[in-house]
Amino acid sequence: MSETRSIRPVSGAVNGSIRPPGSKSITNRALICAALAEGTSTLSGVLDSDDTQVMLESLSRLGFSLSHDREQCVVKIEGQGGSIPNAKADLEIGNSGTSIRFLTAMLGLAGGDFRIDGVERMRQRPIGPLVEALQQFGADVEAISPGGCPPVNIKPGGTPAKAISVAGSLSSQYLSGLLMAAPQLEGDLEIAIDGKLVSLPYVSMTIEVMRSFGVSVEVKETNSVPVSFLIRSAERYRGCDYSIEPDASAASYFFAIPAIIGGTATVVGLGKDSLQGDVDFVRCLEKMGCEVTVDTNSITVSGRAKRGIDVDMANISDTVQTLASVALFVDGPTNIRNVAHNRVKETDRIGNLVIELRKLGVTVDEREDGLTIHPGPMEPTTFATYDDHRMAMSFSLIGLKQPGIKIEDPGCVSKTYPKFFEDLETFVDAS
Repeated sequence: MSETRSIRPVSGAVNGSIRPPGSKSITNRALICAALAEGTSTLSGVLDSDDTQVMLESLSRLGFSLSHDREQCVVKIEGQGGSIPNAKADLEIGNSGTSIRFLTAMLGLAGGDFRIDGVERMRQRPIGPLVEALQQFGADVEAISPGGCPPVNIKPGGTPAKAISVAGSLSSQYLSGLLMAAPQLEGDLEIAIDGKLVSLPYVSMTIEVMRSFGVSVEVKETNSVPVSFLIRSAERYRGCDYSIEPDASAASYFFAIPAIIGGTATVVGLGKDSLQGDVDFVRCLEKMGCEVTVDTNSITVSGRAKRGIDVDMANISDTVQTLASVALFVDGPTNIRNVAHNRVKETDRIGNLVIELRKLGVTVDEREDGLTIHPGPMEPTTFATYDDHRMAMSFSLIGLKQPGIKIEDPGCVSKTYPKFFEDLETFVDAS
């Protein structure tokens, strides 16, 4: 993209407070549960972004009646008690991973004549493990692109199974989609995990959202590790009023600001009872030397990060780029590991992150499952963003301290946070 945005360095410490927009992950989960519920649901705090608009448009194409007040961040949706109003539809989901995985699960278990497709990058993002799980169930589902990638074709299926398994090593969204879709079935469904499950906090989030809509999930564990999930036929979603908390991944960018330039950052609306595992990003900053205070309805990070750390980020992988930006300004290397699944997100969030960080003149070691950042003198650069919102937002943090930083295609942040740069400027200028 020819458009670039220059980031203005900040001369001193910043002390600010912000409430980021609603969680994308919770918004799209709540929309699925509300659509499958009996009765009308009112969702407040709904994120208005590319990813959530894709989900809303898809539900409309499927025949669900809904209204979206973008000014008030409220969606009202009339649930259909587990039925899909339109038995045939073509859905375009852009590059929204949650949308294609959740909708594939919902429509695959329901049966019908559906095609789900996205942008070229989406045709490179694997959905095979979910398709294989649906095929075990008896669904007629096929991923068309090489490597088990979209588009996805769904046809009326055969005899439903009572137990299936799904691989968990690439994405927890396969499991989350199946969990949320299961209450539309007439019988019980048990879902076993094949291999290691990444991003477990997102599965816990899914279960909590389902519980808010009246459905309980029975979890079986071995050595405190979940191995299977049971949804009984008696469980049915009920329409409700549901409030969506701010996005914890988006909050990570503001938590990182004092870690890089000093001061304090308070995020309102997140706290000790947050559903989102990404709030644990602040524990990484705490290990780096920042002070962290977690209250009932706010989290505050104070002081600069001082030292590099070795950290397993498997459960908070959407904040890897944020931590990488902080790691440039501490003493000693930072080693990020166990995030191989980041290679199949909006972009290769390991390989392309390494390419861009090396433009600064620093040493970065790349591994299949992560990277190690060695801080050192930096030079101005223009970062490519690969149509990845998290690349753009994370790299902007570097420019708050390092002069001469420009961001290509800043508009890609519309995927989850359309007003990010405006909020960033307001936040740093408030001190």
